[in-house]
Amino acid sequence: MPLYIGIDGGGTKTACALGDADTVLSTSRSAGSNVVRLGEERAGIALREAISQACWSAGVSPLSIEAVCVGASGAGRPEVQQKVQSLVRRVVPRSIVRVVGDHEVALEAALGQSEGVVVIAGTGSIAYGRNAFSETARAGGWGSAVSDEGSGQWIGREAIARALRIADTSFVNAVMRHWKLESHEKLIQYLNQSPPLDFSSLLPLVIAAQKNDPMLRGVLRDAGAQLAMLVETVLRRLWSRGSVVRVGLVGGVFANSPQVRLGFLATLRRGWPTLAVSFRIADPVMGALSIAKKM
Repeated sequence: MPLYIGIDGGGTKTACALGDADTVLSTSRSAGSNVVRLGEERAGIALREAISQACWSAGVSPLSIEAVCVGASGAGRPEVQQKVQSLVRRVVPRSIVRVVGDHEVALEAALGQSEGVVVIAGTGSIAYGRNAFSETARAGGWGSAVSDEGSGQWIGREAIARALRIADTSFVNAVMRHWKLESHEKLIQYLNQSPPLDFSSLLPLVIAAQKNDPMLRGVLRDAGAQLAMLVETVLRRLWSRGSVVRVGLVGGVFANSPQVRLGFLATLRRGWPTLAVSFRIADPVMGALSIAKKM
């Protein structure tokens, strides 16, 4: 029986699912495998660990895998596709390997072949939609320097920026403990280093502290509003106002923050009240596995 692998290669984690035509046989997780953010060496290690663990758990050889689909950020660029394909083929040399954008596997996971919009809020963010005419559009996803609104990276950076602005010493001190920094001066130097920090690592701190901190609750609600605006951009490009459109959600930011979900829905409802939003957080690795089975 043919075997397939789907991979969701994110910036902080890599998820892998192995299955046959009908059943998921095993899943695995490893560190992030975003080639653009992390480089080929780290991405290759994470991909190898995820695939090897999934094969070991299912009791199958990597040589028996027929097809692999990888959802990867930046996969719209041919050079990124080629790098990821090369890294995966080192582990499964007999497999057909297809690399697509993370938004494509997310749309497959959330909506299958149905029309609608999916919005991803993880380390980065993007909204991607497909209408009844198979026309597609995207908004966001251009990287943390100019985009990724409402993402874990955006939330972490915005939270510490606002805390410093209003002298919120409680959150600033929590951030210093998180990064093991001894003084305010060292924190400022650390925040401005090059290459930029992984501010998404602050997301758990923000979520834990927001209950007693109105400023942080505001950051999370604003993140939801930013994500809603990405969806609205896609909606305007593909549908007429008043259309009933399905919207699916993907990513740890949505999964872990009710405040983000509330800010997202409130903003969307004001501009487009006919939307059908599902708060079942879709798992993009299952979208990647679904695509692999069709290859």
